[in-house]
Amino acid sequence: MTAPSPDPQAGALLAPDEPPAVEIINGAGRGTAVLLCDHASRRVPSRLGGLGLDPAALSQHIAWDPGAAAVARRLSARLDAPLVLSGYSRLVIDLNRPLHSPESIPEQSAGVRIPGNQRVSAEQRATRIHALFRPYHDAIGRLLDGRSNRATALLSIHSFTPVLNGEARPWHVGISHWRDPRLAALLLEALRHDRDLTVGNNEPYPIEEDIDYTIPLHGDGRGLPSVMIEMRQDGIRDLDAAAAWALRLAEAYRSIEPEVLRLFENGHPPNRA
Repeated sequence: MTAPSPDPQAGALLAPDEPPAVEIINGAGRGTAVLLCDHASRRVPSRLGGLGLDPAALSQHIAWDPGAAAVARRLSARLDAPLVLSGYSRLVIDLNRPLHSPESIPEQSAGVRIPGNQRVSAEQRATRIHALFRPYHDAIGRLLDGRSNRATALLSIHSFTPVLNGEARPWHVGISHWRDPRLAALLLEALRHDRDLTVGNNEPYPIEEDIDYTIPLHGDGRGLPSVMIEMRQDGIRDLDAAAAWALRLAEAYRSIEPEVLRLFENGHPPNRA
């Protein structure tokens, strides 16, 4: 388990005894997949006083993607894949939102008012960007730079709520892509071999440039085959369920890995910064 060197600017937000903004697992992994987990943690820096929310609120999906990190860690081990995980809650600053987005530092989420995000000053916003947002994306960039001569597919691991606005969501898992659909098509076909699964194509969320940041920047932006994998939270609610999903995803990815390698052999744009 490794982490980048501390950033002096992070000291304005993170106390000396708090974890770093980003955690890297198996950074030297030899697999073709690189895993990302934008919403791995519900932690809030102590200096922000929980953003004015109680622990119950911070345990909900508004603060993180429950189960996503547990699946990602196990999938990393099965695929010998590097994994980059966020260290703090999406409510402090959302690592998968462009900085111009109103959801970057949300004043409310799913109808819940976030007291600590009301009237955030330009200086406070800059502190969160320097302490959390930049270190996470810089770590991904350095990792991918180090693999510039290797075939690399980017898998961003997320989870979603079973019900939204009173409407049940039928998908057990969704595979979303931005401009390049090839990796998504391969994974969709592999997962749909299991007739017990309802698999969404660009569901429950498509990737959109004005909403999403990670895949457009590090995936399509580098010419890497990339997808966002969204698992329904009631299917990964405990460690055994997370392990089962990691196995299912690992088997699906291994089954398409020869095709992933052929994307590069057949002229897929190179990994580029």
